[in-house]
Amino acid sequence: MSNRSVSKLTHHSAPVWAAAAAVVLLSTLGARSEDDLGNKITCEVNRVFQERQSAVVRVEALDHHGRLTGTGFFTDPSGTIYTLSYIVANAQEVMIVRGDEKIPAKVLVADPRSGIALLKADISSPFIPLGNSRKLALSSPVLTIGYTPGFSDTPSFGIVGGFDRKFLGKYFTTTHIRANLPVQAGFGGAPLLNLNGEVVGIIIAGVGGGASCYAVPIEAAEKIRMDYARYGEPRHGWLGVKAEEQDVKVDGSSVRISEVGSDTPAALAGLKPGDVLLQIGAVKITEPEDIIDASYFLTAGDKVAVEIVRDGQKKTIEVESARHPATGVPSSPNELVGQVPMFIFQ
Repeated sequence: MSNRSVSKLTHHSAPVWAAAAAVVLLSTLGARSEDDLGNKITCEVNRVFQERQSAVVRVEALDHHGRLTGTGFFTDPSGTIYTLSYIVANAQEVMIVRGDEKIPAKVLVADPRSGIALLKADISSPFIPLGNSRKLALSSPVLTIGYTPGFSDTPSFGIVGGFDRKFLGKYFTTTHIRANLPVQAGFGGAPLLNLNGEVVGIIIAGVGGGASCYAVPIEAAEKIRMDYARYGEPRHGWLGVKAEEQDVKVDGSSVRISEVGSDTPAALAGLKPGDVLLQIGAVKITEPEDIIDASYFLTAGDKVAVEIVRDGQKKTIEVESARHPATGVPSSPNELVGQVPMFIFQ
């Protein structure tokens, strides 16, 4: 081959070689970028695990059925622990386990409506600070630390998959966080953490064979704790109205009161059939299912502002919530009553 031929070949091949080199370089940079991102995620998850694992404990309860185990975590420095009510509700003895240490714990509250229990151990403790579940979004990264029987504390990592009010046709007591995060037996009561290391929920149910889970938002758990601090027990509230969906929206709401029970808090305060519900306390009402969250955060004995539209006019009526008369699960979300959660975590 002549020098001219070589020169010609080189001249025409240069762009090809440059493109190939660019592809190799970009591929290398892309791989490094992916590696860097993976390393950052790993470091963040490991950091949160290391920071919070000392505040997470195994919970062991003995009742007439035998021994139940789960997970709990300290929520303050004086030994207050959140866990799953199912584990300790009928317990004759409750212990928390940290390493080789077993510490007796007292059951303060075991609330079947929320699925949350509060324990008290006579120790000083590290604790997990509270986060804000309302700042979570679809695909927000979350992790947990749980105790599977026979194993030490175990981390699990995933993302938020949804915010659900019902599962398999049954309504939760309030909106639950669905986390695409694997859980195992014994993870009931474990904290759901954001990457700031704050607790944003408490795991109460595993679904799909443990491939994902449901968590009660931390605000819902705190409602129970605040009730206990004020009254020594959960005080689930009730207004005594039924509501239905109407075709026409009024100020963004399609929810109309269809029935007001006699001698109920709603009747005594002056709510009437035909009133369109706009807001109950801090919860805006736009569809009937919004009443689920509004109902959950009612506390018996507290006054709540109910904003309505009546005859085209906005009104705010103050209603003093009464103690909830029942704990059954309604067939639809159109009653301002509480529901019992469906425990599917084994």
